[in-house]
Amino acid sequence: MDFDFSEDQQALRDAVQRFVEKDYGFEQRRAIVREGGFSRAAWDGLAGLGLMGLQVPEAHGGLGLGPVDAMVVMEELGRGLVLEPYAQGALLAPLLLSQAPQALQADWMPRIVAGEALVVLAHQERGLRYRLDMGQTRATAGRLSGVKSLVSAGAQAQAFVVPATDEQGPALYLVEAGAEGLVTRGYGLHDGSAAAELTLQATPGQRIAQGEAAQALLELAADTALAAQAAEAVGAMDALVRLTADYLNTRKQFGVAIASFQALRHRMADIKMQLELARSMSYYATLKLGEPPAQRRRALSQVKLQLSQSMRFVGQQCTQLHGGIGVTDEYISSHFFKRLTVMEMQWGDGLHHLAEVSARMTEQAGVFA
Repeated sequence: MDFDFSEDQQALRDAVQRFVEKDYGFEQRRAIVREGGFSRAAWDGLAGLGLMGLQVPEAHGGLGLGPVDAMVVMEELGRGLVLEPYAQGALLAPLLLSQAPQALQADWMPRIVAGEALVVLAHQERGLRYRLDMGQTRATAGRLSGVKSLVSAGAQAQAFVVPATDEQGPALYLVEAGAEGLVTRGYGLHDGSAAAELTLQATPGQRIAQGEAAQALLELAADTALAAQAAEAVGAMDALVRLTADYLNTRKQFGVAIASFQALRHRMADIKMQLELARSMSYYATLKLGEPPAQRRRALSQVKLQLSQSMRFVGQQCTQLHGGIGVTDEYISSHFFKRLTVMEMQWGDGLHHLAEVSARMTEQAGVFA
């Protein structure tokens, strides 16, 4: 099997890499954190590269590219520790809107491509943990009531895709920011990224999908998010491992670089092994997005299980190898560690996905019993 990237995909990687190096340096990122974890200038920069239309159909002005291209972009954004919710706004939003009425698509898709509209998924609720059911949010005659937590860049978004239960069962609704009865409370996460709590009180929304189609679409969005997160984590870990190797080659004890110490060389070998396991599973995630739902869901749970282990191991080991400097805010290593820690808890932690894999294997065993 050929795992080489095409010339177009390599050019895409180079373009994102140049953007990160030029417009998203460490000091620029720290300034964005102080300002709330979201930069409109950075968002416009991503849109200027055409990245917001990566997976938007060509009929709506997008590029209509596939999951491998998305993986390439997410890896480079992970290396740059980009805070803005690119996966939410450019990968999940077009997917979730793909089954909306044509008038709704025609209204929002071109605005997403231009970077004018940030549309994010608001699905988590307190007590729901990582389950993808509709929770306690209810919709009556097109008006939603409920509370959604940990909404990416919720205070900066122009619209939200909100799962709810209406008179006909589970459904997905589009709710515009500033709508009647919508209260948004923004806050920062441990890694400096922006999130928000949404309170909906008889808030008007436009229905995107209904019934089993809505649930299936939500599950596909979650798996797409997991694949994107895997690629982002690989990019972040790759950068952190390189940073750690450079530090070990520079830091000296007893007149020699500590990279020459055998014990530390063995630890770096273990770190690189975890990184390559994560990279392989990221490729696996991307390739499995086109599988039937049952196989896809099991594969993506397996991916997140390995990624959780790799993120924790690489983050902790690289921080320890740096010593005290590795936990200071002035040094970029600590920010990689924080980002990996937050990602480990998003879209289901390792224990959640271990249970998911176990349950699906049990179901499969029952089928063949």
